Amino acid sequence: MEHEFWHERWSKKEIGFHEGTVNKYLYDHWPELSGGGTESVFVPLCGKAHDMWWLNDRGHPVLGVELSKIACKDFFEEAGEKAMVHPGEPFTTFRHDNLELWAGDFFQLVPDDLKHIRLVYDRAALIALPQPMRKDYVEHLTAIIPEGTRILLITLDYKTRITPPPFNVSDEEVRELYSADYDIEHVLTNTLPNDHMFTKRKGLIGATESVFRLTKR
Repeated sequence: MEHEFWHERWSKKEIGFHEGTVNKYLYDHWPELSGGGTESVFVPLCGKAHDMWWLNDRGHPVLGVELSKIACKDFFEEAGEKAMVHPGEPFTTFRHDNLELWAGDFFQLVPDDLKHIRLVYDRAALIALPQPMRKDYVEHLTAIIPEGTRILLITLDYKTRITPPPFNVSDEEVRELYSADYDIEHVLTNTLPNDHMFTKRKGLIGATESVFRLTKR
């Protein structure tokens, strides 16, 4: 996806991909991934997900990376919190206590940026990208996170959809993308009824959501 596509979506408030609540799979499966600790968490393509406040409230320092400055600004303003903003290149940083959002291109991150990270939460990054970009995304993520980093990955698959994103990512594709560098645990796959509020709003047919725990070798 071109940068302009996402900038336009945020400027027009066309953000149907934004959940507005804490993701149920995060709530159910994060404790086992984190082991109850408070290690630093990286959230790629984070948008303004409420999930980051949930993680931060549990003691995790959180670093989110998001292309849109609008999303970063809205994230703090909608929570009634003031962020310190530091313009720069390649990222403008928004910081409140130990929660930071970096506005800029994910592919500009380097290993030194994430050397403190031990956990990754991906609910909306992989499924936001078309198939040709997903391999590049996984390769870059693998290059910049430390060995031993643990990932909670949530994917969406479906038979038909009017206009993506979100894109459908099969369980088989997850294994193809990650198996070379990660230990993969397939936690669950949940079928969404066609009359489910989410599937109706997104125009999905035959939709399933899957949860994976990954550990970088």
